[in-house]
Amino acid sequence: MRVVIALCLVAPFVALLWVGSYAKAEPVFIGIPFFYWYQMAWVVVSTGLTMIAYQLWQRDQRGRAGGASR
Repeated sequence: MRVVIALCLVAPFVALLWVGSYAKAEPVFIGIPFFYWYQMAWVVVSTGLTMIAYQLWQRDQRGRAGGASR
């Protein structure tokens, strides 16, 4: 479970730090070069991944608390 949480939180960093993979102008989306819309798309994706990581963390913590009280 914690590995999935870590992957959700690390994926945006890796994707955006690897600039060579998106440092180009093509393809253009509604007049916006790839470089810009790729980064903006990651804002939305990062939000979703952070929400997923938080939910998984809450579930993990509830599971650990429930197991300790038995």
